[in-house]
Amino acid sequence: MQGFPVTRAAQRKTRPSDDGLRFGEVFTDHMFTMVYEDGLGWHSPRIVPYGPFEIDPACCVLHYAQAVFDGLKAFRGADGQVRLFRGDRHAARLNRSCDMLCIPPLDPRLVEDSFAALVAVDQDWVPSKRSTALYIRPTVIATENFLGVRPSRKYLYYVILTPVGPYYREGLNPVRILATDQHVRAVPGGLGAAKTAGNYAASLYAAREAEQQGYTQVLWLDGQHREFLDEVGTMNIMLRIGDTVVTPPLSNGTILDGVTRDSALQLLRDWGIATEERPVSIHEVEEAHRAGRLTEMWGTGTAAVISPVGELGFGSARMTINGGRTGELTQRLYDAITSIQYGATNDAHGWTRLVRAPDRALTDPLPEAASVPAM
Repeated sequence: MQGFPVTRAAQRKTRPSDDGLRFGEVFTDHMFTMVYEDGLGWHSPRIVPYGPFEIDPACCVLHYAQAVFDGLKAFRGADGQVRLFRGDRHAARLNRSCDMLCIPPLDPRLVEDSFAALVAVDQDWVPSKRSTALYIRPTVIATENFLGVRPSRKYLYYVILTPVGPYYREGLNPVRILATDQHVRAVPGGLGAAKTAGNYAASLYAAREAEQQGYTQVLWLDGQHREFLDEVGTMNIMLRIGDTVVTPPLSNGTILDGVTRDSALQLLRDWGIATEERPVSIHEVEEAHRAGRLTEMWGTGTAAVISPVGELGFGSARMTINGGRTGELTQRLYDAITSIQYGATNDAHGWTRLVRAPDRALTDPLPEAASVPAM
């Protein structure tokens, strides 16, 4: 457990009602920051009022995109307790992304504690309504001012919070996705397994095309053969073919190691349901649909948790899945994961972590160097 210096915001914002929450539009009163310099390492962790950074026009992140981020959530249960979901796994993934972009590693325990300490200070912002949460966005950016392609010698780690409602306006209702063989998200040997800004920028054009055709997201195919399923939008993809759940493997380095993906696979195995992590051809999907064996399809991700797919487009084909309805297993996974997140059921795998309230109320400002325990 670590404590961090805290500077309280002089004025507090108005928190929106749970019913009016959208995704990622309103931010809390405080943020966590820490800096890195060659020779000094990571230092000066602290919680400060939320506000803008001053960046030089020559700041290398603006030119060479040496930036990574992650995302997780804190949930308020019916018992009033606030829980983080799998913070250790997110801290480890953030470090893997850093390594792929030549960013110095962070202490995973400190990263976990930064999540908990910031949520503790701003826990009044954690909404209570089911399907809402406090989204946590840790980010690392290069901050040295220079022009020239090399790793930066200075970095900023920061964490911001936003109360959120459902990621998709459809909620748990099935979405329409479009498989594209015209655009690619990642290739073997690239950065597909890293959660880096460039990957998301590269996805925007195809996503816009899909939206113009009435689809919610793009189902990416592999960048080499343009045949094998990769990811769907910002999520991992799973299919129920016959009695088996299949999902693309992580071995080729093009797919993000999703925390919700891992959670879903563990639960499926707990339930005795056959799972396979293997390449899945879009042509196998078409054939399974024609044979009536493609019974369910869903995306898994932190933002949406589980997102059922009701229609898959590919070329001229339009494949309706499970009559366009949420499947039984899809619903079961969503219910099981969210029940754990909100503390409504037994957390058999120890995935959640309680956030302890700060020692003094947020309305009683603390001095500059006051320490708030991380947990």
